[in-house]
Amino acid sequence: MKKFLIALSVFAMGITSAQAQVAYEKAKAFDNVYLGVEGGAMTPLNFSHMTPLNAAAGLKVGKQFSPVYGANLEGLAFFGDNRWETGSLGYSNSHTLVRGVNLGLNGTINFTNLFCGYNPDRRFEVGTEAGIGYWITFGDNKIISKDNYGDDTELTAKTGLTFAYSFGEKKACQLYVEPAILWNLTHGPGDAIQFGNQAAQLGLFVGVNYKFKTSNGTHNFKVWNVGELNDEINSLRDQLNAKPKEVVKEVVKEVIKEVPAAPQTIAFDNLVFVKFEVDKFYLSKEAMASLDAIKPGRHVTVVGTASPEGSKDRNQWLSENRANVVAKYLQARGVIVDETVAKGVESVTSNRLAVVYVK
Repeated sequence: MKKFLIALSVFAMGITSAQAQVAYEKAKAFDNVYLGVEGGAMTPLNFSHMTPLNAAAGLKVGKQFSPVYGANLEGLAFFGDNRWETGSLGYSNSHTLVRGVNLGLNGTINFTNLFCGYNPDRRFEVGTEAGIGYWITFGDNKIISKDNYGDDTELTAKTGLTFAYSFGEKKACQLYVEPAILWNLTHGPGDAIQFGNQAAQLGLFVGVNYKFKTSNGTHNFKVWNVGELNDEINSLRDQLNAKPKEVVKEVVKEVIKEVPAAPQTIAFDNLVFVKFEVDKFYLSKEAMASLDAIKPGRHVTVVGTASPEGSKDRNQWLSENRANVVAKYLQARGVIVDETVAKGVESVTSNRLAVVYVK
């Protein structure tokens, strides 16, 4: 056992070190919350009699605390009469539409993000869900008997695997399939806690989760590659320490060479750089803060560019949208936008930028 724990610790440290160069933007209290609906069917785990299946439907409200770990509250209603053998959980002979409900608190682990690292553009993910619940059977006063056999309330547990597929342009929705087992932990005698397939149900659920928009403007976590950012910062620092203004002119000369109609001296303090994520053109909080420094009434020209990834048409479209979104934001603040220019991928110096030339 000791060797196993040591091996597990080493394995966990390996995962941590592999992801040490990745950082996530701090989330607010109500970020990464989702709401789901689900339906499915269950049958006794010992397969003594598999029909009729116990149909089930429910709601789920959850939150991801990180790309790996989360939790949810789940309410399931059951409609079938296929008993759970000992304890008869799920069988009440109640003649009501809903035979019983199970209210559960579950923890979740995303195995894909745990072992492969987080990627907000990933479509398919595998995870697990497990937790504790409380079962209530409806409508039959005769089910309560001595030593808790047939009690109408039970302590339950749930274990399951989730196979999820994110869809939609912003990946706000998630379709999942979940094979799961619901255990009756207190099926008697008394309220002794015990696992056993004689009082458990095996089921298959299908559901859809909607992930609400977060404070970072997306429906997912915002990830930063700290290693790449450090390398870029150190490189720029070294260059700027050598020849600050000359280096800045060299970096932006391609994207602004058509901007000024009359000769003007281009200095570092009359340029504002707005950086965008790959294949995106929405403004981050940092970008808005930079643009807020431009005073109302000033005249500007906005130049949008793209990085070399993707097709020529896609990059041209991205650069147009980047220039336009900056221009609209500035105009709303009273800044006069004389011109917007979309450059696509102009040269190797072009990047995922919108450059604002303040006249």
